Amino acid sequence: MPSFFLALLAAAAATLAGREAVRVARLSAALGAGAGLLVACWLACAVGSGVAAWLGWRIAALLGPDAKAMLMTIALLLAAGELALLRPGRTPLEPTRSFGAIALVLGAAQLTSAAGFLVLALAAIAPMPGLAAFGGAIGGAAVLTAAWRAGAEWEARVPLGPPRWGIAALLLLAGGLGGLGAKGLLG
Repeated sequence: MPSFFLALLAAAAATLAGREAVRVARLSAALGAGAGLLVACWLACAVGSGVAAWLGWRIAALLGPDAKAMLMTIALLLAAGELALLRPGRTPLEPTRSFGAIALVLGAAQLTSAAGFLVLALAAIAPMPGLAAFGGAIGGAAVLTAAWRAGAEWEARVPLGPPRWGIAALLLLAGGLGGLGAKGLLG
């Protein structure tokens, strides 16, 4: 169960600080807060977290303990880099109304986001990677639901800079310490 709760909290924090919540809020403002967009958000989080956990589990099965620690370190550093370097894109002039297109874009974004990298890292070291996938899906979907509900007010209500930089710094620190530990430099 610790992997479930850790994935839930990590994915929620990373999604809050990431680009996907802004994308969903902008889509909600442009298209209206319809049930289709909400279902696409939840589906994207479930599929993205599931694929990330499966990848982490499959890759970890091929690695030894030190290599698993390095995989986790790399995933943490990628998550930190995604949060620190990639900002939300511009608002689309004519957002699509296609459920499939929205779900596909959100799913790919969730898989390659900081939340996806964190789920991959946790699944690689967890004894039950399915719990990490479930926790990541619930955490990410909860934040996207809040962004869907807030719509145009999301960017005004949520200060995006400080959480993004703070979470990126924490992930960078965790990745650095994990890398030093994997190399045996931290006792």
